[in-house]
Amino acid sequence: MNIAIIFAGGSGVRMGAGIPKQFLEINGKPILIHTLQLFQDHDEIDRIYLAMNKEYIDYAEALAQEYYIDKLAAVVPGGETAQDSIYNALVRAREENPEDSIVLIHDGVRPCVEYDVISENIESVKTYGSAITSTLCYETILVSHDGRKVDELPLRSESYAAQAPQSFYLKDILDAHEKIRVRENRYENMVDACTIYRALGRQPHIVPGNRGNIKVTTPEDVYMFRALLQYRENEQAFGLTQPDRIASKMRRYRRRKEQA
Repeated sequence: MNIAIIFAGGSGVRMGAGIPKQFLEINGKPILIHTLQLFQDHDEIDRIYLAMNKEYIDYAEALAQEYYIDKLAAVVPGGETAQDSIYNALVRAREENPEDSIVLIHDGVRPCVEYDVISENIESVKTYGSAITSTLCYETILVSHDGRKVDELPLRSESYAAQAPQSFYLKDILDAHEKIRVRENRYENMVDACTIYRALGRQPHIVPGNRGNIKVTTPEDVYMFRALLQYRENEQAFGLTQPDRIASKMRRYRRRKEQA
């Protein structure tokens, strides 16, 4: 069983919008729906669990019905922090699915992850037990403890930006959450599953992501997302994506044949 855990608890403060950013309509539909459709349309995803602020649950369920997101198994109330919300969704998934299910934890406002990246996350968990979608940094990364002087300067060739999905076996990521939750500081400085894993001394595996896998957080991100959608539509109109899609299907077919 392959399960997508989608967190959509943003308030839209940085966006400056009157509604949570995940509900902003881009090209005629909410950002959240753009994201959900990526997992709805993926052949290897079986179920989707969505975590969000409880006051928007009914609206999210109505949107899912309107856009035929029939893999949506449940919308669960969020918690005090993003990680609390994800934990709530993981617990709900454990109640309804085998503990050796693969879960892909993803942001509700990250609507451009490519089909193959989702597939590679699943394969990485099967092989290594984890997958952290990441891209190599093109810019120099600076570490500063006070925001004024440079304290560390990691090599650019060794610097990666962690994105999503971040994927694990359901039992393993739940075990990691439960170990962190009993600590005095709980999720302090825990910004994602990767930091939770590293805090416990575990070694997650990197999976290359696509550079357009942006998180729509600011107004500038909205313009970028619109441009990416236009680029995708142009590719489809002129048939430019067909060779890549055929190659992707052939790779998945060979993997399944080898495993049979």
